[in-house]
Amino acid sequence: MVKDKHVIEALGKTRVTIENGKITSIGEPEIDYCPIFGKYHNIKKITKEEVRKNIEYRIEDFGMCTKDRVLKMDDMLSVGISEILRSNLEMGTIDSVVGACEGCGTLIMTDADLVQGVGGRVSGLVSTTPIPEIIENVGKENVLNPETAELNPVKGLKLAIEKGFKNIAVTILPSPMVKELRKSDIPEDVNLYIFVAHTTDATINETKELFEYADIVTACASKNIIEYAQIKKPYYYGTAVPIYAVSENGRKLLDCRLKHINKSLSINDYPQDLSKMARNLR
Repeated sequence: MVKDKHVIEALGKTRVTIENGKITSIGEPEIDYCPIFGKYHNIKKITKEEVRKNIEYRIEDFGMCTKDRVLKMDDMLSVGISEILRSNLEMGTIDSVVGACEGCGTLIMTDADLVQGVGGRVSGLVSTTPIPEIIENVGKENVLNPETAELNPVKGLKLAIEKGFKNIAVTILPSPMVKELRKSDIPEDVNLYIFVAHTTDATINETKELFEYADIVTACASKNIIEYAQIKKPYYYGTAVPIYAVSENGRKLLDCRLKHINKSLSINDYPQDLSKMARNLR
């Protein structure tokens, strides 16, 4: 029997292990402040106790990492990765999302509420093990490997293509797989859109690759990404946690969300306060 064990990185870069619905390990926080949790949860300083309280709340509130996981939800933020994906699915710009969920690993989603509930509620997923109830709820046929809950967005893209999808968004953490995705041998009639989240500890080399190969990159609490954006000046939205459209396709996807919620469209004006924010991060 496979052990029930899920490892996530939460509140910036704190590694947390959850087994059988209980927290069994919390690592030392790698950052003191995360702009997302500072803005939306009023957490002024990240400590192990703050991490514990937040994760226990998630387990209790929507069953994170348990068989009772609530998978669908409405918008969380006005403009985040999940919200951009939601609007583009609803508007038909994309027809599928290759993402990751605890309890099933890499999966293919076509339901906007599912994309929001899966992607908007869990931080960086490092590893996971199968939870049969979650796999059944998302559809076994949509899971890359129901037996192991494998996390592999490149294989997930291949599965989406095999299923006949043509406009595929893939969510991924900073890694060499971003370049591998872009270099994948895909049919000419298939469009691939790469969304990169959980970027806090992206190295400068990873950052350069993200800006070269991705479409949408969120800043999180990454000094490297914010500083590199000051040089490349892509279109973006937001100042507390900027969302960067690092390709022309990315800009179209970002603006689709902004139009959908009647917000001003993306800009590439870089005021001083973005530079100041980078200096306050590691």
